[in-house]
Parts: sequence; structure tokens; C-alpha cells
Amino acid sequence: MEIHAINAPEQVQKLKYCLYTRKSSESDEKQALSIDSQIKEMLELAQREGIDVIDIKRESHSAKDTGQRPVFNELISEIKQGRFNGILAWHPDRLSRNAGDLGAIVDLIDQGRIQEVRTYGQRFTNNPSEKFLFMILGSQAKLENDNKSVNVKRGLKTRVEMGLWPSVAPTGYLNHPDKTMKCHVIPDPHRAHIIHMIFEKVIHESYSLRKIFNWLKDDLNFKTKNGKHLTISNIQTILKNNFYVGLIEYPKKSGKWYSGKHEPIVGSELFRKAQEKMSSNSRETRRESKEFAFTKLMTCGLCGSGVTAEEKFKERLDGTKRRYVYYGCTRYHDKQCKNTYLREDQLILQLIEVIDKIDINKIGIRTKLEKEIEKYNDFRNKILGITQTEEIANKNIDLKTYMKYILEKGSLEEKRELMQSITSTFILKDKKVVLS
Repeated sequence: MEIHAINAPEQVQKLKYCLYTRKSSESDEKQALSIDSQIKEMLELAQREGIDVIDIKRESHSAKDTGQRPVFNELISEIKQGRFNGILAWHPDRLSRNAGDLGAIVDLIDQGRIQEVRTYGQRFTNNPSEKFLFMILGSQAKLENDNKSVNVKRGLKTRVEMGLWPSVAPTGYLNHPDKTMKCHVIPDPHRAHIIHMIFEKVIHESYSLRKIFNWLKDDLNFKTKNGKHLTISNIQTILKNNFYVGLIEYPKKSGKWYSGKHEPIVGSELFRKAQEKMSSNSRETRRESKEFAFTKLMTCGLCGSGVTAEEKFKERLDGTKRRYVYYGCTRYHDKQCKNTYLREDQLILQLIEVIDKIDINKIGIRTKLEKEIEKYNDFRNKILGITQTEEIANKNIDLKTYMKYILEKGSLEEKRELMQSITSTFILKDKKVVLS
């Protein structure tokens, strides 16, 4: 936008101004003039005094942090390129509330690239006194920000030390509706008992995070006070949050704990056992995940996600436990995927049936298997001294039988190598395995 002065003095016309406006985000400046009002007032000033405004820049980012305002950075760059040598702004604090940006403007004034900074009631040029005043006003704005931050932190710490919660109540609690009870929280009558049940499900029924998620969403249709379902990450946060046993950590991850005045939803013993259970499950998951032979080798036939595995233990009559492995959809692409789980022994039987139907010459594995068997025969001959008769040596090798043997009796690595060698894609759908 260009506004040209009418009958302006010659010495002023040589200055090229950019009108810079920034929307205030600080709470104590809510009554400040809006951007449109600032622009109107400053343009009227420009017309009265014959100031040549060749561009208007609007900023909506906070001025508290150095280098975080794209429009301001653009202004500084264009000043260095010589497009502007003057700045119009409602007040010095519109330009900067941090030392870095303030220093950038003062440096440009020192270099003569900025000849004048004009506000609604003041003028700042490359004059020691005017620059000093400009820096004081800019520093005063930074001081206000710093004091505000200190006061907020001090207020938060004071409330926490009193056992109060100066923030939005976590799921299972509500902020007290009585305005005279600020920072007090009370148990949510519709959700607190569900939070308690989550901890019990982990301890007494060995529920995984995924199973809790499905239980809350599918069985209970549980939602937060904002009307949203809990995510797996939300559930994990709840299970680790000491707030539910009446403790408050402030600042977060500081290790400084305070007793809250709120009513605990979960007992300390129940909470402790839940942490132990989750820690144990995490270790078992990391340890056992390496023992699943067919993970990441199949695709879900319903939603196209990968296929993962989980283990279950069934107690026998003699007190021993038997381990079962089930394969199913990761639900990466569809959280509501209805594909069912297939037990590993049944999966192997189906893979054997699939091998009977495939043409080995077309799946890119025949040569590899023949080399493996040749290597085995060479080992028997050279190391063990076992020689083959010509009849046995010339006998056709049943490669499919060898593949079935690997699936049933082979090691984890052999099974995975065999599956990875088959160029076709395995699809798992409704407890059935097929090749695509």
C-alpha cells in the first residue's frame, strides 16, 4: 500500500517509511488499540506531516522472543537492502520486547540505514539522547515481560505449595465451579471411577494400553469432558500421573513434590503396582518382540496396515503355563480395523498350504534354496567325510518339503529369511493367509 505526501517538505520526502504494526498478545494490553486503529491513526499522522509511507507490514507473532517474527525479520532485511530508511510504529514496544531485536534496530540506526523511528508521539534519530531514550523504552517493555514471567511462576509455585492445582484439571477431575475456590479441583462424578478402573484393569487383568483403549472406546464409549476419546498416549500419561494419588510435581520433571488438597482417585499401593506392572510389560515386550517369527512380513487384508504379534499365556492343570503367539493388524491405517487375530501354529499350517500351491520358479527363491542344500552337502562331504552315491546326488531335490521343514522346525532367523525371500506379498484377512 502506498500513501504519498502532499506538499511535504523536501528534506522529509527523502525518507522512505515502512509502517509496522503488531497485534498485542499480552494480557495487560487487551485494551490497546487494534491493528486497524493503529494504522488509521499513523496514516493520519503521516498525512499531516508529509511522511512518505511506501509499505505497511502487519505482524501477529509475539515480540518476546528474538528472531521469531517473520514480518519483522522481513522488515530488517529490506532496510538493509535500502528499501526503507524510516520506521513508523505506534510505540517502541510494538517493534520489540526483547534485547536481540532492539539491538538490531539500534545497530541499523548507528549504521545510518535507519534515519528515523517515528511513533505517534515521539521521534528517534541517530542522536545519542534519542537513541538512549528509545533503548530505555524498549528495555522497559522487556522488563515488563520478564517481571510478568517471574510473577506468574511465583504465583504458580505459591499455589502448588498450598496444595492447589493452577491449571486445567486432568481427566477424572473437574475445576471447582465455585469462583471463590480458584485452583481447587474435585473428582469428576462421571469419570473418576473409570480412571480407577483403568489402574485395576492393568493390575488384575493384565490389560495392555491397546486393550484399555479398545475397552474405553468400544465398550464404554468413554469421553473426556471435551467430548473426545482418550488416545493410547493419554492412557499412558494417566497411568504415570502421580496427581491421581494426591501428589503434585512442580515444575514438571523437577522431582519436587507437593501434597495436593484434592481427593486421590487411586490409592498409593494400587498406583505402585500399576507402575511395576507397566515396567514389567515393557521389559517383556522388548525381550519377546525378537522372538516373533512373522512380524512385519504380512499385510492386513482389510486396511493395508502391517501385521504385528502378541503373546498370551494359558495356565494348565498341572500349574505350568503354555505360551501362544497371535498375529493381527497393527491398526496403523485404521484404528477401528476389524481384522481378527490368528494363532501362530495355525498360521504356519496355512503357510504350508500356500507353499503347496505356489510355483517356486516364479517367486524368486528356488536358486537360493538349491545353493543352501548344495552348501549343506558340501559340508557333509568335506567336513564330515560323508559322500553321496551318484544316484542320490542326481536325485531331484524336493524344495517345497525343505521350505515346510523350515516353517515348522527352523530357527527364528531361518523362518524370517525364508519369508523374506518370497517376492510375493502375504495377506492376512479374517484368519486366512493368501499370496497377493
